[in-house]
Amino acid sequence: MTRRQFVKGASISVFGAGLPLSGARAQNRFAKYAGQTVTMNVPAHPHYDAMAKIIPEFTKQTGIKVELDKIAIGRMKEKQLLEMAKPQGDYDLACYIVMWKSEYVAKDLVRPLEPFFNNAALADPAYDMKDIIPIYLENLGLVGGPKGYLAGPGAKLYGLPYGAETSVLAYRRDIFEKHGLQPPTNYDEFAKLLRTIKDKEGIGALTSRGQAGHQCVHAWLLHLNPLGGSVFDANWKPVFNNAAGVKALEFLQEVVATGPAGIPGYGQGEANTAFLQGQAAMYLDSTSLAGIVNDPARSRIAGKVSWAIHPAGVRRASQSGGLGLTIPKNCKNADAAFLLMQWLTSKEQDKACTRVGGTPMRNSTLGDVNMVRQYPEFITFKEALKYSNPDWRPIIAVWDKINVQALGVGISEALTGKKTAQAALNDLVGPVTQIMREAGYKI
Repeated sequence: MTRRQFVKGASISVFGAGLPLSGARAQNRFAKYAGQTVTMNVPAHPHYDAMAKIIPEFTKQTGIKVELDKIAIGRMKEKQLLEMAKPQGDYDLACYIVMWKSEYVAKDLVRPLEPFFNNAALADPAYDMKDIIPIYLENLGLVGGPKGYLAGPGAKLYGLPYGAETSVLAYRRDIFEKHGLQPPTNYDEFAKLLRTIKDKEGIGALTSRGQAGHQCVHAWLLHLNPLGGSVFDANWKPVFNNAAGVKALEFLQEVVATGPAGIPGYGQGEANTAFLQGQAAMYLDSTSLAGIVNDPARSRIAGKVSWAIHPAGVRRASQSGGLGLTIPKNCKNADAAFLLMQWLTSKEQDKACTRVGGTPMRNSTLGDVNMVRQYPEFITFKEALKYSNPDWRPIIAVWDKINVQALGVGISEALTGKKTAQAALNDLVGPVTQIMREAGYKI
């Protein structure tokens, strides 16, 4: 059975029990919890900004109140770990970045979702797990399968995608038309475009993340995968300093050289802003940008952007990642938290959130005729998802440590000119190997 088949079948094999629920019992699903308050930790992020607009409707329908603790995304993990270490934490529902999922499960901090979906008093029979984009469900929700984080035997669901994403190329249609340019289909064309746009237009060619830590690693991985590289081999030996790894980092160095000033200090927000404010002609990153790029209140380039799939290297490989929702093990109101999670990720509310600037996580939303009319880029996004790689990064329990304390330091040194790409990556093999050995990997 393939990973995709496993994910598509999960809604039957894992969540099939107890789902027939209709009539008065379905209408009374929320009655027991009316008056309770679900405290939810969320980031300052376009998808969750959109979510906040539909939350009042949940309270209106159910009587369950929602309190949002909104903080900067860079502070979320630290605060969540503090809360989840208490006998009883303040958070009933928490947003997490994909790379934290295995760590949270390894530390026994979050609840598996099967018991909730198998509870006939809570589960919505119309939920339709199979409608969730399979790559998003696998990437963000499953832990314990092959490699510890992929779909397959042993995988269990600990979260649901909410703010999930893949990588796509956005480009300034007006600038490309002005100079007779075409969006790049491969990395050779991509590399030539960087200099061409910088020379012809005078603005940055491609905006990018570049800040030390997770942000610059994310930017490097965007190019490592399509160029044929990976972080580890099949035996968990670091191989990121091979020819593909070096080529990806040298490409990212060229992005810095031809992009808007300041990329080595850019997080996702700054990279987005540079494109939205007209400081760059291209953007290669998250589909989450789609909800705001045509909002005149937030974008100076509204109506001037077209979309293309991630350019090919030796293969096509777009990002899989983004954000999900999980229920902390020590929460106060687990059932009410599940009801909110289930409501937010339902078919109806996935569309409602997308209409106000969120990112869809269901096939029914991407394929809805009215939604496509509002967001024609969904056609491109569906194509990009064919190449979204669930193994885009190794989401093992110690990945965040490797990401922040090792790779995120060395790659930053290459982007700031302190080291060559080859030297920076060579110098990281030892520290990454040591982290893996300390975690029990026999390498």
